[in-house]
Amino acid sequence: MSTSNQTHNHQTIKEWAEKRGGVPARVIGTEINGDEGVLRIHFPEFSKSEDPEEISWEDFFNDFEKDRLDLLYQDHKVNGEQSTFYKVVTRLG
Repeated sequence: MSTSNQTHNHQTIKEWAEKRGGVPARVIGTEINGDEGVLRIHFPEFSKSEDPEEISWEDFFNDFEKDRLDLLYQDHKVNGEQSTFYKVVTRLG
Protein backbone atom coordinates (compact mmCIF):
# COMPACT_ATOMS: atom_id res chain seq x y z
CA MET A 1 0.00 0.00 0.00
CA SER A 2 1.20 3.50 -0.85
CA THR A 3 0.90 6.23 1.75
CA SER A 4 1.55 9.94 1.71
CA ASN A 5 3.11 12.19 4.32
CA GLN A 6 2.81 15.91 4.94
CA THR A 7 5.44 18.13 6.54
CA HIS A 8 6.94 21.59 6.70
CA ASN A 9 10.16 20.33 8.32
CA HIS A 10 12.97 21.74 6.20
CA GLN A 11 15.44 18.93 6.85
CA THR A 12 12.87 16.23 6.01
CA ILE A 13 11.95 17.98 2.75
CA LYS A 14 15.56 18.56 1.72
CA GLU A 15 16.59 14.96 2.48
CA TRP A 16 13.56 13.54 0.65
CA ALA A 17 14.27 15.65 -2.45
CA GLU A 18 18.03 15.16 -2.56
CA LYS A 19 17.72 11.38 -2.10
CA ARG A 20 15.75 11.40 -5.37
CA GLY A 21 18.00 13.86 -7.23
CA GLY A 22 15.64 16.80 -6.68
CA VAL A 23 16.66 20.44 -6.46
CA PRO A 24 14.70 23.51 -5.30
CA ALA A 25 13.25 25.62 -8.10
CA ARG A 26 10.63 28.13 -9.20
CA VAL A 27 8.40 27.81 -12.25
CA ILE A 28 9.46 30.45 -14.78
CA GLY A 29 6.66 32.83 -15.77
CA THR A 30 4.53 32.42 -12.62
CA GLU A 31 5.60 35.64 -10.91
CA ILE A 32 2.61 37.78 -9.83
CA ASN A 33 2.49 41.11 -7.95
CA GLY A 34 5.97 40.82 -6.46
CA ASP A 35 5.58 37.11 -5.69
CA GLU A 36 8.71 35.24 -6.75
CA GLY A 37 6.79 32.46 -8.52
CA VAL A 38 5.49 28.96 -7.87
CA LEU A 39 7.84 26.76 -5.85
CA ARG A 40 8.62 23.25 -6.97
CA ILE A 41 11.15 20.50 -6.54
CA HIS A 42 12.76 19.82 -9.89
CA PHE A 43 13.91 16.32 -10.80
CA PRO A 44 16.16 16.92 -13.82
CA GLU A 45 16.50 13.20 -14.51
CA PHE A 46 12.73 12.77 -14.94
CA SER A 47 11.61 16.21 -16.17
CA LYS A 48 9.88 16.59 -19.51
CA SER A 49 8.62 20.12 -18.85
CA GLU A 50 10.23 23.50 -19.37
CA ASP A 51 13.38 24.19 -17.43
CA PRO A 52 12.58 25.76 -14.09
CA GLU A 53 14.76 28.36 -12.41
CA GLU A 54 16.88 26.49 -9.87
CA ILE A 55 17.21 28.36 -6.57
CA SER A 56 18.99 27.81 -3.26
CA TRP A 57 17.39 25.83 -0.45
CA GLU A 58 17.54 29.03 1.61
CA ASP A 59 15.45 30.95 -0.96
CA PHE A 60 13.09 27.99 -1.34
CA PHE A 61 12.43 27.75 2.40
CA ASN A 62 12.15 31.53 2.85
CA ASP A 63 9.26 31.59 0.37
CA PHE A 64 7.92 28.28 1.71
CA GLU A 65 7.57 29.77 5.20
CA LYS A 66 6.38 33.19 3.99
CA ASP A 67 3.50 31.48 2.18
CA ARG A 68 2.89 28.96 5.03
CA LEU A 69 3.27 25.89 2.85
CA ASP A 70 3.63 22.15 3.47
CA LEU A 71 4.97 19.38 1.29
CA LEU A 72 2.64 16.45 0.70
CA TYR A 73 4.84 13.62 -0.54
CA GLN A 74 5.06 9.90 -1.16
CA ASP A 75 8.08 7.79 -0.16
CA HIS A 76 7.31 4.73 -2.27
CA LYS A 77 4.92 3.68 -5.02
CA VAL A 78 2.52 0.75 -4.54
CA ASN A 79 5.07 -1.53 -6.23
CA GLY A 80 7.73 -0.52 -3.69
CA GLU A 81 9.77 1.69 -6.02
CA GLN A 82 10.98 5.04 -4.71
CA SER A 83 8.50 7.80 -5.56
CA THR A 84 9.05 11.39 -6.67
CA PHE A 85 5.37 12.30 -6.22
CA TYR A 86 4.80 15.47 -4.22
CA LYS A 87 2.51 18.46 -4.04
CA VAL A 88 3.12 21.83 -2.40
CA VAL A 89 0.00 22.63 -0.35
CA THR A 90 -1.20 25.36 1.98
CA ARG A 91 -0.42 24.60 5.61
CA LEU A 92 -3.46 24.08 7.80
CA GLY A 93 -3.69 25.56 11.25
